[in-house]
Amino acid sequence: MLLGKQERGVAGLTILLSVIVMLFVIGLLVMVFALMGGELQDATDDATAIDVINDTATSISSVTDWFNIFIVITAMVVLILLVVIIITAIRGSGMLQGGA
Repeated sequence: MLLGKQERGVAGLTILLSVIVMLFVIGLLVMVFALMGGELQDATDDATAIDVINDTATSISSVTDWFNIFIVITAMVVLILLVVIIITAIRGSGMLQGGA
C-alpha cells in the first residue's frame, strides 16, 4: 500500500466523484425514509404519532436542499487542487527563472 500515491492528470477528480456518489447514496436513503414515513402515517390512527412521523419525514426530506452546496464546495476544492498542480508543474519545468 503506497501512501501519497500521485496520479498524473487527475487533480482531485476522485474526490469529486466520491462526493457525488456519496450524495447519490444519501439521496436514496432519504427517499426510502420519506416513503417509509408516508406508509407509517397511513398505518397508524394516533394523532400524536402521525404528527411525530410527519415532522420526522419532513425534516429528513429537507436534507436534499443542501446537496448543491456540497457539490459547489467540492468543485472549488478540486479546482484549487488543479491550480496547485499546474503551478507545481510550471515551477518544476524550468520555465520560470529566478532573477536576483
